[in-house]
Amino acid sequence: MASSETRSALDGLEILGSGIATSDRIASMLENAHMLKDLDWPQVVALASYIQLYRATPGTVLFHEGERGDFMCIVLEGKLEVRKEDAQRVDKVVGTVLPGRSLGEMTIVDGEPRSATAVVVQTSMLAVLSQQNFKRIMQEKPALSAKLLLEIARLLSQRLRMTSGILVDYLES
Repeated sequence: MASSETRSALDGLEILGSGIATSDRIASMLENAHMLKDLDWPQVVALASYIQLYRATPGTVLFHEGERGDFMCIVLEGKLEVRKEDAQRVDKVVGTVLPGRSLGEMTIVDGEPRSATAVVVQTSMLAVLSQQNFKRIMQEKPALSAKLLLEIARLLSQRLRMTSGILVDYLES
């Protein structure tokens, strides 16, 4: 079950399924997710039982920069933009999230406020993992949680390297 924070952040989205009853269906959709590439099929099926599927329409703000968050998601269909406020408090697009990619991973690990805003730009299907369910995975399926944490660490490391490269290019110009 999602926490009340997750429900309010995802309020208004169409829920398409969740839990064990739909885990095979969800698992087949998760199979091509980049962050899950090192999981075997039984692990993907196990993870799917902790996932909720949502449909989001264009213009939907999934979360706002600075808000506390308690879920991450994998884009299964559609497209999202990641936006950050500049010094003049104007939103700038800093990234695009396409099918197979994830966002919001930091918040399920550290519970800190969101570092950016995520906006749906094409009708999207999202696989949502709440922080509460992530903690359940840690207790109930430690090997799976270790693989997920390792993949989150890899993703964050890649993003930090990319951001550092962009910063160096900016400072040199």
